[in-house]
Amino acid sequence: MAKKKVLFECQSCGFQSPRWMGKCTGCGAWDSMVELSSEQIKFIQETAPSGSKSTEQKARPITQIEEENVTRFSSGSRELDLVLGGGIVSGSLILIGGSPGIGKSTLLLKVAGNLAKDTRKILYVSGEESPGQIKMRSDRLGATHPDLYLLSEINLESIQAEIFKEKYELIIIDSIQTLYSEETPSAPGSVTQVRTITFELMRIAKSYGIPIFIIGHITKEGSIAGPRVLEHMVDTVLYFEGDSNSELRLLRGFKNRFGSTNEVGIFEMNKEGLIDAKSMAGRFFNKQKLQSGSALTVIMEGSRPIVIEVQALVSESYGHPKRSSTGFDNNRLVMLLALLERKLELPLGTYDVFINVSGGIRITEPSADLAIIAAILSSYRDRELSTETVFIGEVSLTGEIREVSALAQRLKEIHTQGFKKAIIPTKPLEATPIKCFVADEVSKVVEWM
Repeated sequence: MAKKKVLFECQSCGFQSPRWMGKCTGCGAWDSMVELSSEQIKFIQETAPSGSKSTEQKARPITQIEEENVTRFSSGSRELDLVLGGGIVSGSLILIGGSPGIGKSTLLLKVAGNLAKDTRKILYVSGEESPGQIKMRSDRLGATHPDLYLLSEINLESIQAEIFKEKYELIIIDSIQTLYSEETPSAPGSVTQVRTITFELMRIAKSYGIPIFIIGHITKEGSIAGPRVLEHMVDTVLYFEGDSNSELRLLRGFKNRFGSTNEVGIFEMNKEGLIDAKSMAGRFFNKQKLQSGSALTVIMEGSRPIVIEVQALVSESYGHPKRSSTGFDNNRLVMLLALLERKLELPLGTYDVFINVSGGIRITEPSADLAIIAAILSSYRDRELSTETVFIGEVSLTGEIREVSALAQRLKEIHTQGFKKAIIPTKPLEATPIKCFVADEVSKVVEWM
């Protein structure tokens, strides 16, 4: 009698093993290994790529390869086009993730309405909402148009039949975790289903040149739910950031085969839906009055400089001192506090230190180090900083303040916002109306304060 083949699969990352494990060696998740049925094992074996079945390709010199011409068209949203690298690429597969209520469906329905008004035939597939619910939101967003088609369906084969029947120019899937394929014997949202459906959608996008947007649910850790192979298969991965209770939303690119991942789209939620934020002036800081513990800096989000306010609270600790930050790397905060204790001999080891970046934005570059230190010193000494001064600079472990990129662009932005002074690490190369104070060490900043 032949021995029954057993196969276990991780429901977090898709890792497969012939034996059960308490902890997945692929992603580190606990108790995520599930035994696959014989039908599922057979399907995986049948759909696995085989070297004997594939057409043999002969290697050619790269100089003989012709460059592909990428065609783009506007989505009707300036911020979304910026993140995508200039517009939607024909035949691309785009994954958008974010927490519930952040605006994923609202943004794509608005984009679908814009493109439909531009005489493009759009298909919106929803596995979570009825057509009546989508129609009600479409009327509110002003996206209702005869060229926008709705399909409430979760069966992949039915969706494929609709796609092949009509000539659509863009498809939106809301969401990938709700679809299922009859050829795959597992529940919707499982690793096998998500992998199979994504592969089929990718084949449709590449074969027919139809751009497809996929909405993906996220886990409590903030990553796309399902196997990590989902992010590898798509061309572009976009994540929504920001507080769902705030008006502002940030759309950041983490992968883009057709453009840069440095750009960030900024949107504003209002009664008309998720629209492009027209102006960032004053959105992330309060220029009228700075309390003790607040400092201003300029960060670069892609090619866009943004003035933000960082806030610090230093209070006496009645036990183990706490170090907590929102919108700033906690490990970098601990490093800066150790530097202040060593170089300036401040007894911060007996104080709790809390850092917050206003506006729900997250700092991903080191140019805000100097502002963080200034805010900590302001809170520690309970002294207010000038509302006309901006702090720009990266702080090293030796206490040296190092120069940052795009300094001229940052100074131009703070001049536009009405600021008059800047603490910077090096003298600017270009003439500027901003009064610049050069400080190459942290101790000099303390003297200035």
